[in-house]
Amino acid sequence: MKQALTAYSCMTGLIEPGDDMTDRIIGSAGEAGGIQDGDIIVIAESALATAEGRVIRLSDVTPSKEAVTYAERYQMDPRVAEVVISESDKVIGGIPGFLLCLKDGTLLPNAGVDGSNAPDGTIIPLPADPNASAARIREEIFERAKKSVAVLVIDSRTHAMRLGVSGVTIGCSGMDAVSDCRGQKDLFGRTLEVTRRAIGDCIASTAELLMGEANECIPVVIVRGLDIAIGSGEGIETIAPDECLFMGAMMRRE
Repeated sequence: MKQALTAYSCMTGLIEPGDDMTDRIIGSAGEAGGIQDGDIIVIAESALATAEGRVIRLSDVTPSKEAVTYAERYQMDPRVAEVVISESDKVIGGIPGFLLCLKDGTLLPNAGVDGSNAPDGTIIPLPADPNASAARIREEIFERAKKSVAVLVIDSRTHAMRLGVSGVTIGCSGMDAVSDCRGQKDLFGRTLEVTRRAIGDCIASTAELLMGEANECIPVVIVRGLDIAIGSGEGIETIAPDECLFMGAMMRRE
């Protein structure tokens, strides 16, 4: 049986601190014929963090000695380094302009702190709790639009030894972000032993094609038509650093 999906861009206008993100989503869903049951609402983290008041003015930041040391080593603004450190669970290392950090069970540059699509003189960290934000928006959509949906909060990330960025899900409510394929058979009847599909990340990359990375002003995409159970599944499953191929290999070298 053939399957197809449709992705609709939602132009919300410029998001400001304190904006009601759910109202913006519902109000921008006209091109999709409004929100429908079974939709997957994909939200860019920077817009969500802005609405939640996470914008930080660099003029208000006083760098610590640790931040100054990192800034000198990796050619960064020490105020940015200070915010990155405060947002990180652990700093692993870095390259010029970026610190490599562990945050909420994932490895990412600058702990997700970003100056793009932020007003001059400001930077925007990730939403404080992307899973909780996804759950809240999902509940509000059900209350206001009477539709049962899943909500993903996404970011764009680089990948080891690859040029460019693609989408990754950092917050999820209403669906399983990872599908376990273990126990299924491959084309030749062999049992899959380790394969899991990062469905949330695949959807995030699909949405990124419409959202863009510059001035498109499309922080929300509605994905429709996927055969995915809506209504259960919360959060993003992660693995311990020593179980990760990249982090595990680095740790074994130390």
